[in-house]
Amino acid sequence: MDPLSLIGVILAFAAVLGGNAMEGGHLAALVNGPAMVIVLGGTAGAVLIQTPLAVFLHAIKILGRVFFPPKHEIAPTIDKIIQWSHVARKEGLLGLEAISEAETDPFVRKGVQLLVDGSEPDMIRSILEVEVDTNEHFDVQAAKVYEAMGGYSPTIGIIGAVMGLIHVMQNLADPSRLGSGIATAFVATIYGVGLANLFLLPMASKLKALAMGRSQFREMVIEGIVSIAEGENPRYIETKLRGYVN
Repeated sequence: MDPLSLIGVILAFAAVLGGNAMEGGHLAALVNGPAMVIVLGGTAGAVLIQTPLAVFLHAIKILGRVFFPPKHEIAPTIDKIIQWSHVARKEGLLGLEAISEAETDPFVRKGVQLLVDGSEPDMIRSILEVEVDTNEHFDVQAAKVYEAMGGYSPTIGIIGAVMGLIHVMQNLADPSRLGSGIATAFVATIYGVGLANLFLLPMASKLKALAMGRSQFREMVIEGIVSIAEGENPRYIETKLRGYVN
């Protein structure tokens, strides 16, 4: 689990609820069913209109990465690539066939298999970069779903506020019904702005950063595999790949 994401969620809730309590407010004052329906339903509806189904489903699928990001072990992978380069120099590229079959990462396995098949370095780079670019684009598009939700929810919150005020104006003659309308007006705004700035927009940025991180890791793998295909010295390969380590 990513501790920063968990701490961020807890801190966001604690700041809002704690500030509300310090002002003498009660938790029940922030709970409003109609406002929640307006903001959540309206935001979800707007995003569904603009998003292709495949992208929307992928956005749901990768949401867990915010708290459980995929791990890319750069240093151990560099060590493996250096080991492969030694094997290739001693036994030839066919000596990597067993390594290819044992590799668990599909992308890395694909790259090693291209080596074993004797593909040209430029062809290996071209094939793997297409996959990197495609996956990165798909992940970024999925992250933009949450970015779009973060853009819509404050506006939907304002719509909820206006609807609450309309309800108030229609019931000026009945003071007993004014409270619910005013509550919906203000709470809807809180829901819309809070949801966008405390959760949706940060999650979108996190998912984009994770997509870029995976692409950088895969670019390192491509560089290492292409270097092996070109017959470079393992020491030069190691020096080059160490530049990817922070």
